Amino acid sequence: MAKGNAFLDARLAHEARAALASARRIVIKIGTATIARQEGQAGRISDGPDPGGSGIDVEFLHRVAAELADLAREGRQPVLVTSGAVGMGARALGLGKKPKDTASKQACAAIGQPLLMEEYRRAFDVYGLTAAQLLVTRGAWEDREAYLNLRSTVEALLERKVVPVFNENDSVSTAEIAFGDNDRLSAYVASKIDADLLVILSDVDALYDADPRSDPAARPIPFVREIDPAIMSAAGGKGSEFSTGGMKTKLMAVGIARDAGCRVALVHGRSPRIISRVIAGEAVGTLFDADAALRNRQRWIKRARPKGEIAVDEGALAAMRERRSLLPRGVVSVSGTFERGDVVLIGGAAMAVTSLSSAELDAARGKRSSELGGREGSGGSRVVARPDDVVFLD
Repeated sequence: MAKGNAFLDARLAHEARAALASARRIVIKIGTATIARQEGQAGRISDGPDPGGSGIDVEFLHRVAAELADLAREGRQPVLVTSGAVGMGARALGLGKKPKDTASKQACAAIGQPLLMEEYRRAFDVYGLTAAQLLVTRGAWEDREAYLNLRSTVEALLERKVVPVFNENDSVSTAEIAFGDNDRLSAYVASKIDADLLVILSDVDALYDADPRSDPAARPIPFVREIDPAIMSAAGGKGSEFSTGGMKTKLMAVGIARDAGCRVALVHGRSPRIISRVIAGEAVGTLFDADAALRNRQRWIKRARPKGEIAVDEGALAAMRERRSLLPRGVVSVSGTFERGDVVLIGGAAMAVTSLSSAELDAARGKRSSELGGREGSGGSRVVARPDDVVFLD
């Protein structure tokens, strides 16, 4: 049985890698440890102040720009998600470590972001590319109108063969609106713009079945069909001093992208022409296969931050799984304050766009439609959430 499964995985891996040749919209994420100037052992950055000033490896940026130019010439649409602003600002201030307090991190981001984009502009100019800076917080994706406006901007840029360069707006982000790391940001970008492929350029060369830093017998995992508990247990901790992500955050990002039908390649960013090799189907790094794609609106609902929570009885939850509307009589309690059209968590199992505000629902909960007849004429609704507005988390 195990041998048969191995054969099936090998066949699926081959098919998945071969399919990358047709990827048109490609998101490339560059991590802090990858973009930083390398000193000493490959894949590491200096722990002390950077006498050179920026800390950014300009030669590496030129190699990336050359690959992006190749993608554009092939008719593909590259999109970049970059880290490095906070680390760049910290180095400009002569700091040897990433600051811990929010105000200092925001100050470093404000200093580092224009310096970072200037380096990208210079590198892109050499290869005939134009870069557009997009600084975002989670709110840009969670508010439906803001998200649609952002998506329209990205589409307009890509039509004009401009490379969108995303980064989290760290100078204004707080815990409530922050992604926390650019792995997740890159997955949100890939998901929301319907990317075919997300390439995570990291300072590790693959996902391993154990932590290779402490286990010499650890082996790379070339292909992952599903993110199961065994895969999650293989993830280690954080990486370099100036980075914020680790393998677990990368796997969380993979889950977001997979929901959108987007494959994810995790590779060592310093490998020569690594982006082109991934697209050519070469067996490098770890390739995570895509899941069945949710529609764009469903992805927005699933990844939104809920404004409140609705507790329902078992019968109502079962009916929702059978694609039936949630009615007020199945509602047990209402938590939080929300308006019509907000996304809420239902029964701890589903996210949904509600047709009733928290006040309207609290007044209507537990009642049958016949008891709510007067609400229809006054602008109310007998339905809490319709099937097309519900996405189950499992």
